Amino acid sequence: MVRPLLSARSFVVRRRRLAAHACALLAGILIGGGAARADGDAGGVMRVETRLFAHGADAPAVRSLTLFRDGIAWDFLELPAAGTAADPQMELVEIVLHDPARERLVVIDPRRNVKTQVDGSRLERLAASLAKWARGSDDRLIRWAGGPDFASGLTEKAGVVELTGPRVRYVVTHAAAPVPAAATAYREFADSALLLRALIHPGGVPPFPRLALNRRIEEAGGIPTEVTLEIEPRLGPLGGRTERLKSVHKVLPRLLSSDVERIETAESHAAAAESIDLAAFAAGDAVDSRAAAVTR
Repeated sequence: MVRPLLSARSFVVRRRRLAAHACALLAGILIGGGAARADGDAGGVMRVETRLFAHGADAPAVRSLTLFRDGIAWDFLELPAAGTAADPQMELVEIVLHDPARERLVVIDPRRNVKTQVDGSRLERLAASLAKWARGSDDRLIRWAGGPDFASGLTEKAGVVELTGPRVRYVVTHAAAPVPAAATAYREFADSALLLRALIHPGGVPPFPRLALNRRIEEAGGIPTEVTLEIEPRLGPLGGRTERLKSVHKVLPRLLSSDVERIETAESHAAAAESIDLAAFAAGDAVDSRAAAVTR
């Protein structure tokens, strides 16, 4: 018998919790995708399909498509809207334009037809204040995640980087980037996606462990193909079950014809959407209010 996805209340709560963790995953991973910038004959073109699975489920809890062209990345986030737990119907809830040349990110809610812009300097200020706050926390996990040094918990073998801290474990499998510039461009995209999610949906583990992993994978000339995140409950086994998330990425060094059409549609959304401030956007953001938060 196929069971319904969730009751209305638990559906909202679960989507919010997933959205808060998905950033950490999809973006470094997470929040996401891969990247490639225009670099001579390299073309600066890449597509990355990402699926996020929670607790060993067969169906993805989050799905994203990240498209890179002309030094710009378009990130499309989908969450379950209806259907069954085994076969959910996915719905586009967010589009993010990553524009490093202009040092800006534009976040679009296609359902409400609104957008907000975040400057790179704002993310830099967030990183500084978030690290200071985390390092003063009484929670060992949060304090550890404030960094700045993660070397003692880092281990590596061929194509795999693992980072372990108090109650948390990250395992990242990576493969060689299609072109040398892609590894750096991927890391820049992933870093900004992680910080953006921390800004719009605060809470959860600070992004600095993932930022450290991103730098290490860039140094190895790689792009993540699979990321696993395990977080044990604060009170041990009595505090609930261990949170287990896995993100799987499929990277192609080209765009499909449907991808070009999707970018053109996104450009139309960006042009037509009403511009509002970040506070107003976050208050009614589809990923936040409907998912009630997910790491991207």
